[in-house]
Amino acid sequence: MTDLTDYYGAGYSEFASDLYARIRAQAFDEDIGQHSWLTAAEHDELIEWLDVNAGSRLLDVACGSGGPTLRIARLSGCRVHGIDIEAGAVRVAARQAEAAGLAERARFDTHDAAERLPFGDDELDALICIDAVTHFPRRERVFRDWARVLRPGGRLVFTDAVTVTGVISAAEMAVRASIGSLFFGPPGLDAELLDAAGFDVDRVEDHTENMASTADRRCVARAAHEADLRRIEGDATFEGQQEFLAMAAKLAAKRRLSRFAFRCVCRRSGG
Repeated sequence: MTDLTDYYGAGYSEFASDLYARIRAQAFDEDIGQHSWLTAAEHDELIEWLDVNAGSRLLDVACGSGGPTLRIARLSGCRVHGIDIEAGAVRVAARQAEAAGLAERARFDTHDAAERLPFGDDELDALICIDAVTHFPRRERVFRDWARVLRPGGRLVFTDAVTVTGVISAAEMAVRASIGSLFFGPPGLDAELLDAAGFDVDRVEDHTENMASTADRRCVARAAHEADLRRIEGDATFEGQQEFLAMAAKLAAKRRLSRFAFRCVCRRSGG
């Protein structure tokens, strides 16, 4: 199995290349620089949920290469700050911000989002995190810290792509978790932890179908460029990613592992 560094490092090292751009164009309905299950249509909906404007400051946790982060800045006019544990992704994001003329409103830093955020209390108006809470071993502590940095009434929008909603074998779980440290939970866990952290959950949507289709399309698109990807990623990482994507598609299609999107308002009283 490939580990977290191999999986993400391999993708971000060539993220801006024509090859990876072609793969994203084939895998998603629109290439917005995403690296997860996110489509442009879904991103549009999540931006509406954030309710940000030119006076807002938003944090994108686990922002990857920054494409979706910068898209929020362009569409809403808000200031954005992205953090990611992968230094290579942050470098790509910073270059993209400069190229797009958004450097004055967009900042990107390397930071482990499982640790305390480098922001003061009540400093942010909104926070978004796409498909990354799965990597946090102490999710309850992360949620409390998100409540700390958000002003009361601030918006939190995130997706959780590994909610266990069916029977999964040990072998299937191992493949699905092969991209690094993943922490799976049952339905209702996120809502319980959010309430304890000081959030009111005002919307939850099932986005499992989106994960199933994008996982399958990513796997097919990558297979069409197998020779080039093997040269860049190496045989082990290429094969590991293909196995992972095929398993993600299978478990989501059968609704044994589900993905949910949450919109929350910071209350703080429980934090």
